[in-house]
Amino acid sequence: MGDANHTAVTGFILLGLTDDPILKVILFMIILCIYLVTVSGNLGTIILIRISFQLHHPMYFFLSHLASADIAISTTVTPNMLENFLVEGIPISYHGCCTQLGSAAFFGTVECFLLAIMAYDRFVAICSPLLYSTKMTTQVCIQFLIVAYIAGFVNACSFTISVYFLFFCGPNRVNHFFCDFAPLVELSCSDSSIPAIVPSFTCGSVIVFTVFVIIVSYMYILITILKMRSKEGRRKAFSTCSSHLTAVTLFYGTLTFTYVMPKSIYSTEQNKVVSVFYTVVIPMLNPIIYSLRNNDIKGALKRVLHKEHSFLNIKILHILKIPSKY
Repeated sequence: MGDANHTAVTGFILLGLTDDPILKVILFMIILCIYLVTVSGNLGTIILIRISFQLHHPMYFFLSHLASADIAISTTVTPNMLENFLVEGIPISYHGCCTQLGSAAFFGTVECFLLAIMAYDRFVAICSPLLYSTKMTTQVCIQFLIVAYIAGFVNACSFTISVYFLFFCGPNRVNHFFCDFAPLVELSCSDSSIPAIVPSFTCGSVIVFTVFVIIVSYMYILITILKMRSKEGRRKAFSTCSSHLTAVTLFYGTLTFTYVMPKSIYSTEQNKVVSVFYTVVIPMLNPIIYSLRNNDIKGALKRVLHKEHSFLNIKILHILKIPSKY
């Protein structure tokens, strides 16, 4: 059956989001702008964290990797989507389809674990501030990161290997804008119940485990905040968690709707729209959320811009040969 996979179907055709030519042009411009903002915003976040000494803390270390995962997730699916708006029926090879599915599963899993690790980081910072430096050492942070990437690799393998066990002999038109697992299962000519068990188990385990860590962490955080006597302390504690909570709510909300809700509740078209949110829109929103709702990020950005402005003024004064006051 494995050989038949490769001989029966050599590639797939992605149908994309819509067939309306006018809507395609509009969506092309919107998605292109979103993608450019995603790459520039997340790349800017990574650079800002690297060059700002004030942001050399575990939380921002994980945030920089979250930004990298956002760029990767968006890049995995967006170029094909944009091409589909310009050329009808984008062909993608069998192995290319499996690679795209595995990449989306890998970076999606990494993002889940990073959000859970960041919740634990906030739990330690708020509930055990005196022990924070000993519990969240550089070695511990790297170990957490390794676990996240190993989990991503395992989940990605479960999806790609399961697709290779499916037999495709009929239609090869995938009713989606990228090679997602469910549309591929619908095209399979073989019994897909067994191959679908492993990715369902691994994906479900990732969601359940990371959500459990996030919920437990924030339960303890909420209890600790309510015990604080100082209003300023409570306000500061809430402000350090607000951006992360917003990102978690957006990401897991769409992820749950796509992979956890019963299939009878939503149609394929609704599934595609929701998939756009967690693969394209949310990666763009994350740097905006953290820049608008995080005082440390805003402060570091202001300092960098002030230094750049001062440096530019010095250069201009030097060119004009005017004495500088800086």
